[in-house]
Amino acid sequence: MPWFKIDDKAHSHPKFLRAGNAALGLWLRCGSYSAQHITEGHVPAVVAQLYGSAPQAAKLVKAGLWHEHGHDCSRCPDPPAGDYMIHDFLEDGRNTSRAKHEAEKKKARDRQAKHREEQAAAAKSSEKTDRIEEESSAKNSEIALEKSESSDSSAGQRHESRRDENVTGIHATTTPVPTTSFGGSGAAASDPGIRSYDTLGDLKRAIRDAGISGVSWNLQASQIERIRQVRDRIGIPDMVAMAVGNSRYRGAPSRASAWIDDWEGLEPETQTGPGVTRLPVVRQPASPQAARRNASRDFLDRLSNELAAGENP
Repeated sequence: MPWFKIDDKAHSHPKFLRAGNAALGLWLRCGSYSAQHITEGHVPAVVAQLYGSAPQAAKLVKAGLWHEHGHDCSRCPDPPAGDYMIHDFLEDGRNTSRAKHEAEKKKARDRQAKHREEQAAAAKSSEKTDRIEEESSAKNSEIALEKSESSDSSAGQRHESRRDENVTGIHATTTPVPTTSFGGSGAAASDPGIRSYDTLGDLKRAIRDAGISGVSWNLQASQIERIRQVRDRIGIPDMVAMAVGNSRYRGAPSRASAWIDDWEGLEPETQTGPGVTRLPVVRQPASPQAARRNASRDFLDRLSNELAAGENP
């Protein structure tokens, strides 16, 4: 905002003394008007008449504080007839000219634009960093879980059994089938969309074949283990049915982790026979403490069974 500036010695200047206080009131108000509207010292006649009287304006002209049309001051522009010009309004940059005011406004706009660009760049960089860290964490979790499973399954088999050297017949000629996330099946290994270390490959494929796509499977190691436990207890068909049902009512989630609580609430239907449709049964979720205890107990039981199977070929 422009200011109308006055020298600190103006109170005793001869021109001010000759003009008198009443005329100086008109001079001050018109100077403020000129600064606000960037007129560079030009005072329209209507403004002078609004803020003062003709005798007061005449005193300002006589004292040399204002100029009328046709004046002979070489430092001040000539105003239109009936208007006035404040003497030395722009002297030594005392008051703001229109050109200077526009230049300052442009600098302010440029600074704001640069600040907004820097903020947008910083936000984009932060978003990219968070995405990379999330993907890296999810991949590392899956790799760590796969290594842990490989280590558990090979317990007690550090040295090759001598009986393997003498195996003959059908067992010796059978071609091993790549192990999938929940059993021996070559389908997952031959699917180019499923990675070799992906322990939930068959579940992902089943959900995709059911028509649900665009779901992110970036999961933590604990979440992967929770899904594995549900899959071993319930089976993939019921998990897919639950995911399809939820997607019909609420839409497909952005992350597969949104299904975990619903999956953990499933129980297998024990009724079988002709005409009986097998549907997933929802149970009331246990408390968080009980859920963690059950998950830990199931994991330890499964690990114990795998160790026992590996030590007794």
